[in-house]
Amino acid sequence: MSMTDPIADLLTRIRNAQMAKHATVEVPASAMKLAIVGILRDEGYVAGYESVEDGRCGILRVLLKYREGGLPAIRGLERVSRPGRRIYRGKTEIPRVLNGLGVVIVSSPAGILTGSACRAKGVGGEVLCSVW
Repeated sequence: MSMTDPIADLLTRIRNAQMAKHATVEVPASAMKLAIVGILRDEGYVAGYESVEDGRCGILRVLLKYREGGLPAIRGLERVSRPGRRIYRGKTEIPRVLNGLGVVIVSSPAGILTGSACRAKGVGGEVLCSVW
């Protein structure tokens, strides 16, 4: 079975693992997923990640993060641009998530960046997902 949207799969696995209160979740690795999980770590939504060699594409193990009382650090994950409907935004149109409380992740010519980094660099791109 081929996967048509690996990024939606990553977000769904993180969402499901947090609902089940897992400490980690494993997803097939790719450069884009590595960049997305790196942003989630830098923004404080996941505790960290590690790459595990499996002889094929590799596995990305994401260490999930919880707040006081066992609540997940990620309240919401939403795929914005999908393979069937790509969403591109110019540097002035990059959306804000919950008035800046959340993060939008954008695939830009300068790499995979947060919405605020895109605004600072003056680049637009494909809006991959939003996290809050």
